[in-house]
Formats: sequence, structure tokens, C-alpha cells
Amino acid sequence: MSRRRRWLLWISVPLLLILVGVAIAAHVLSGRIEPFIRDQTVEYLSKRFDSDVEIGSLRVSLPIRSPLGVWLRGGRGAQARVTGERISLWHKHRHDRPPLLVMNKVTFQVELYSLWNGPARATMVRLEGLRITVPPKGPKAPGTRQNTQRTSEGKAAAPSVIIDTIIADGTKLSILPKDPKKVPLDFDIRKLKLESAGSGVALHYTAELTNPKPPGLIRSQGSFGPWVAENPAETPLDGEYVFENADLGVFKGIAGRLDSTGKFAGTLDNIVADGETRTPDFRLTMSGNPVPLQTKYHAIIDGGNGNTLLQPVEATLGRTKFVVRGGVVRGEGETGKTVTLDVVFREGHIEDLVRLAMKGPKPMIRGPIDLKVKLQWPPGKGDYADKLRLSGSFALPQADFTSPTVQDKIDEMSSRAQGKPGDKSVDEVRAALKGNFRLANGVIEFSTLRLNIPGADMALAGKYTFDNEEIDFRGLLRLQAKVSQTMRGWKRWALKPVDPFFAKDGAGTQVKIRIDGTRDQPHFGRDRTK
Repeated sequence: MSRRRRWLLWISVPLLLILVGVAIAAHVLSGRIEPFIRDQTVEYLSKRFDSDVEIGSLRVSLPIRSPLGVWLRGGRGAQARVTGERISLWHKHRHDRPPLLVMNKVTFQVELYSLWNGPARATMVRLEGLRITVPPKGPKAPGTRQNTQRTSEGKAAAPSVIIDTIIADGTKLSILPKDPKKVPLDFDIRKLKLESAGSGVALHYTAELTNPKPPGLIRSQGSFGPWVAENPAETPLDGEYVFENADLGVFKGIAGRLDSTGKFAGTLDNIVADGETRTPDFRLTMSGNPVPLQTKYHAIIDGGNGNTLLQPVEATLGRTKFVVRGGVVRGEGETGKTVTLDVVFREGHIEDLVRLAMKGPKPMIRGPIDLKVKLQWPPGKGDYADKLRLSGSFALPQADFTSPTVQDKIDEMSSRAQGKPGDKSVDEVRAALKGNFRLANGVIEFSTLRLNIPGADMALAGKYTFDNEEIDFRGLLRLQAKVSQTMRGWKRWALKPVDPFFAKDGAGTQVKIRIDGTRDQPHFGRDRTK
């Protein structure tokens, strides 16, 4: 054997023995550290979340260099890698409801020096299969505060564990309602990253959520915590969000693409949100006419039952501006939520509403409108338009009819009502309308409908069916002119004897009338039914 080979052998054998010894030491040290870390983990989770802790398995591994670090530097710089599986936390020893936290797998690295000397510092935590089930808010014990421990001097004590970063993609969050018979409020969090901002303060988070209805991606960032172990539902939460390209077509009867941005703050069971929505192509499928819709809202969300109160929503539909107050609330014994809204129009244009509800690109009527509406949309299956319930009152001081046939009828009626039959100067007459209405099952019924034009006043009641565009109204017509004055030629003289029979209550003529037919082909005539 050459001298060089003997020298290499003399060097390599001790190095190999050292490496083997270090590996054995790492294994022995890991075996001794593992029970300690397990006990520390259980103690921390138990106190931090006020829960019973169950751990299926927990393993600790050390890099080869870590034992040397443990021996030479008292644990400084030495990292232990911890892997735990099947971890469950049962809040307040309650095993009669789902666990507060469930983790299929958790991995993290902890510096041994911090583990022994405190506070323990975990540099990276990865959670797989995390499910958080927040119990309903319970009574607060007297004298308790948010989950912050205090020293004897009254100062906030440092937490026993500091976590730099948490990665928990695929997290599922459920907030249980107070009534166990009701469905929890669920959120699927596709991506979630939490970062420490310092000891004893909230974590900064970035998240991506998949919204089920309407489907779309929500990106959010803000702060979460500190965790309130006594009542997890009181844990603070705030942030801002972006919700893009949500398809409203999943709701039967409506369509359009919605974008929304906003901010929110509060606790897990009570959040106040302010934001805006934009739907440039909002439409009802029964008409198909798109009308741009924008809203600015202030909402209060109850995480315990999912109810949302709108106080208020300021909206713009086309050129029409209105204010909405109400909520999306689950009633007693209901399986779904009912939308109940009060709507007041500030700057209304009837053509925006008509374009949204009626078929065809051209609205049948135009003009400013004052409108007050109570809207109700109950839960259950069916088209939006079929389930929608509306009631309210309106006033159109200056209405123009876009159908030439209808406008000609109005002009002719006005000229005759003024005793000027055939007068071509009576043209493009504007009408004033007001009334009370109720919409249900695609039919709008008017309990009162008042139409005023120069020389005439009509008081009607009836209905309009959106599907086949049929009109059916009955009422009373009062004219300024007498019956004979509404005619020309020999009829004007022939009808003079009957003028006294139709002149009633200060009107030159008073007669029962009917308006039926369709929107494009209306029929005006005398109502001869008793």
C-alpha cells in the first residue's frame, strides 16, 4: 500500500467514525427531544386555544450538524424539524360538536435554544388539511378580557411561542350558528399565508377564497387576531378584498359579470363591510336587455347565522340613482334566506326600469320617476323573476310614450278631451301618471293608476303581464269637454241632446273605459260591463 493511500485511510476512518457518531447522537438526541417537544406542543395548543388536544403522531428530526450545535453552542442555531399528524383540538372540552381545529398534517422548524429558554420560535409552519370550526359566541365570563395574559405589573406578557410564518393552503372555515338546526357558514380558502407582526399582536394574512355563489375568486389581505380562546367568535378580523368576474348567471332569472372591491373589520361573528360593485351588463333573463348597475354599500354580516344587513346601498342602474335598505335574512323555520329590501329612488328614469323588465331594445315609456318599492325574494327553487315580489308607489310627472300607436292615441284623446277634435297642434302630449302596484309571478297589478293629460283624467285599475305583454285595465274617464264637443261635423250636433247624461260631478263628460290588447297594439274603448 502506498504511503498516500495509507494517509487517506488514516484520515477517512476517523472522519467516518465521527460522522457515524454524529448520526447516532442525532438519533439519540431526537429521541430525547421528541417527548419534550410533544409535551410542549400539547401544552401550548391547550392553553392557547382553551382546548383538549389529540395528536395522532409526532416525529422530530435533527440535521447532522444540529447535534454539534447543541453540544458546542447550547442549542443556538440548531434547528429541529417537527412533523405532526391527525391533530384535533376540542374547544372547552366539548366533544359533542365538531373540533375547533383539525389538521391532517403539520410541519415546522423550531430553534432548540428558544425551545429551552423561551419564547419558542417556529420559523415556518405548514398546515395541511386545516379545518377551523368556530363555535357560536357564548356568554363571556365576568372579568375576562381578550386572549392576552398579564404580568403582575399589569403589562402584556410575551407569548410562549412566536411563529414567523404559517402556510395553510386549502383551509376550510366554518362558523357554527347559534341554532344547531341551521346550516353553518362555510368558506373555502384556497391559499392562506399568515405572518407575524410581533409578539402579542395580530397576524398579517394574504388569502384567496373561492366563492361558491356567484362563483369567482376573492383575494384578500389584512390582519387576524390575536386569537380569543374564551370566545373564538370574538377574534378580530379586518382587511380589504378584490372580487373579480363573478358570474351572476348561477342565479336563475338574472345574468351579468360582477366585480367588487371593499374593506371590512370586526370579529369572526360580526363583520362590518364597505365596498363597491360593478356589473356593466346586468340583466333579467326574461328580457335580456343589459343595463349597467353600480352599487356602493355598507353591510353588517352576522357570522353566527350568515344574515347580512344593508344599511344602506347606494346604487345606479343606467342613469337611475336609488337607495336600498334591508337585508338577507334567514327566517324562522326557513331552509334558505329571504331578501327583503326597501328601495327609494332619488333620480329615477322609468326607461331604465322598463328596459330591464321588458323585451325589446326600446322602452315603451320615458321620463323622470319618483318611486318607493318594497322588494322580497323568498328562498327556494325557481326563476328570479318568478319568485320576485314587489310592492310600492310611483309618480311620473312627465311621461313620453315611445310607441307611435300609443302616442297617437294619447294625442287624439287629449284633443277630444279639450273639445278640439282633429286639432293637429295637440301633438306629443306628455302624461302624468301615479299609482300603487304589486308585482308577483311575472304580472304587475295596479290597485290604483291615475293618468292625467291636458283635458282628461283617468282613474284605472288593472294588470300588465310581462310574458305575453298583455294589457287589461278598467276605470273611469273624466273629460273637460262635453260628449258632443269631442266629435266633429254632424256628430257634434247630433250628440248635444245626450250631453246632460254624461256630464257628472263637474266634468263635461264622465264615462267608464277599458284599455286592453298588447303593449304594441292597445285597444281603447268604453267599458260596458256592469
